[in-house]
Amino acid sequence: MPLPPPTAVGDENPPWSGWDVIAIAALTILLIFLSLLGATYAAHRLLFPALPLTEVAKFPLITVAAQCIAYLLVFGFMVAVAKRGHDQSFWHAVRFNWPRAWPAFLFAGVALAIGLQALAHFLPMPKELPIDRFFQTTFEAWALSLFGVTMAPLMEELFFRGFLYPVLVRKLGTAVAIVLTAAGFGLIHAPQLGQAWAPVLVVFLVGLTLTITRAVTKSVASSLLIHMAYNGTISVLIFAVSDGFRHLEKLNQ
Repeated sequence: MPLPPPTAVGDENPPWSGWDVIAIAALTILLIFLSLLGATYAAHRLLFPALPLTEVAKFPLITVAAQCIAYLLVFGFMVAVAKRGHDQSFWHAVRFNWPRAWPAFLFAGVALAIGLQALAHFLPMPKELPIDRFFQTTFEAWALSLFGVTMAPLMEELFFRGFLYPVLVRKLGTAVAIVLTAAGFGLIHAPQLGQAWAPVLVVFLVGLTLTITRAVTKSVASSLLIHMAYNGTISVLIFAVSDGFRHLEKLNQ
């Protein structure tokens, strides 16, 4: 996909600043931490009183639940930032323009997933990654898969392609904004990938594709469709390899 021509300031001039973007990022980290504490405490008191609190905090479903709670609160803050002092709708402000040829973006997400999985076979991918702990039981695999095709891509697209990217374009230009947005996208996934350069590179390439799509189409909805289809395809492949999430041990073979 070719890079778009240099973007004029008027084309990407959001009503928020870089400080607002930093505030959203900081609030997200804080709320995830507080939500994790709250969810862990509630689960310990109501469901697992015999287990140490530190053990309950490691449960994958606790992490997913905490992120869902935090994301809902962050979304409310995003809406407040985008609408502050302006009459335009939130979705218009973040360029959530629904594409007419939306099935093409879903197909692009599927193709991207298959292509990058093929590339991964030629890279030194670790046999085990921190994210693998989310695939220990069938229920956990289903929960993460549903989260991975709904709330996770929506919030990531809103932050990276909706809020961060246009601010970077305004300050640094299109090309630099695309690379920096993709790099940030890759870095936030690094802890889940054990800081290993090969899987982080794959995620960076995903971020690069998503950000170029956002730049070319002027639409966060377009990059969201690719993102959802990419994550969904990975989940389907895991579903197929593990016999419907029933034999997750096959993932490490």
